[in-house]
Amino acid sequence: MASIGPTVLQLIPSATRVSARVHPLVIFNVCDCYVRRPDHAERVIGTLLGSILPDGTVDIRNCYAVPHNESLDQVALDIDYHHNMLSSHQKVNPKEAIVGWFSTGFEVTGSSALIHEFYSREASNPVHLTVDTEFKNGETTIKAFVAINLSLGDQHLAAQFQEVPLDLRMVEAEKVGFDVLKPTNVDKLPNDIEGMEALMGRLLALIDDVYKYVDDVVEDRVARDSKIGRFISDTIASLPKLSPHAFNKLVNDSLQFLNLQDQLLLLYLSSITSTQLSVAEKLNTAAQIL
Repeated sequence: MASIGPTVLQLIPSATRVSARVHPLVIFNVCDCYVRRPDHAERVIGTLLGSILPDGTVDIRNCYAVPHNESLDQVALDIDYHHNMLSSHQKVNPKEAIVGWFSTGFEVTGSSALIHEFYSREASNPVHLTVDTEFKNGETTIKAFVAINLSLGDQHLAAQFQEVPLDLRMVEAEKVGFDVLKPTNVDKLPNDIEGMEALMGRLLALIDDVYKYVDDVVEDRVARDSKIGRFISDTIASLPKLSPHAFNKLVNDSLQFLNLQDQLLLLYLSSITSTQLSVAEKLNTAAQIL
């Protein structure tokens, strides 16, 4: 008579430590899909597009909503719509692939395991992104999860969702728009002038921090760092040389406001040109070495 070994509940950990990075465009698209959802829909789900970086980070760059119906124990996805949208997106950007799926809401629900099982067939180890569009904590909460299989012997029982580190990266201009999403209500969206005023206020605060740091270094209250010093020097060298009187006249004169935009555009184009030349020089050097 063969002996029966003990039955063990196995928690199989993921092979690698997973982290995710999401771009602000994804959050804005999710919020837009939530606003445009059908009247009977309690939440919106959709597909996340992006790529896997060399260090294993899931880079989420785009998304689109997928029509669905769900009940307590069933979920029906419009798979044809999902595949058509994926084909259309990949025609525009072939490098974007499915990296997971998103849902609006504060937490993982019971039907999330069924949806995650479908996306597990579309991508390897997909990421589940939740975006709280109802501001239950007073501001929007964004979390990322991966699923870990729970098994009893050789039998698969369920999937456990484990939260992973999430990096929300954005430039200063994107932070202005994202800050509008944080409060529970907004009287009005800021116009161009109000947005510029907010940016100028943050710029002045950063200048004060830099001034305090330089003063502390000069007075030997803070250890000197050559990297920071070179960065500050390069930043100051990139600024246009304008006298205070000329700068005030350029900003305050409404007739010359477009001239300010033209100068900023020229500075931006010159920066792009310099970057392109630097990249081309490195590519030529690499080609000669090979």
